[in-house]
Amino acid sequence: MRERAFAVLGDRVREARFLDLFAGTGVNGLEALSRGARSVVFVERHRAAANLISRNTASFDLPSDRVELMVRKADAAVGHLARRGGAFDIAWADPPFEIWTEGLEVVVKLFESDLLKRGSIACLECPEKAEVSGFLPAELEIVRDLAGGASRVVMIQSTHRENVCRFEG
Repeated sequence: MRERAFAVLGDRVREARFLDLFAGTGVNGLEALSRGARSVVFVERHRAAANLISRNTASFDLPSDRVELMVRKADAAVGHLARRGGAFDIAWADPPFEIWTEGLEVVVKLFESDLLKRGSIACLECPEKAEVSGFLPAELEIVRDLAGGASRVVMIQSTHRENVCRFEG
């Protein structure tokens, strides 16, 4: 599913500021870096997983300004990032399936706090049967829904922003 989603994102990843929420091993952020992302902020609340992300990113020998690791809950990290300022081009939320709605709440918060700005996109990985559209505020819309097996990646953008991206295929 990840490979398919990154194929759909295509060149948008190159030079993107990428936010990897519920990062786990960091595989989504590492994929973004391998495809030319300018920088990645990894957010993972579990110390053991965060240590693995540190080891994985260290093996890439990246400059420190390209990678940041935050060990905290995703919603707390979003609040911190919003207070700090800045924005992201792409955010990826991959919460454990049993708490997928927390991932959706964090995605909504990203748009509300302007961490995702005009033309930015959020990717939410969730169970295949998750009812995402019914929980989205009116100003957010699903621009692509990639289903496969037991999971799917839902791509979300704001309807109030210029440059809303339409994906073909």
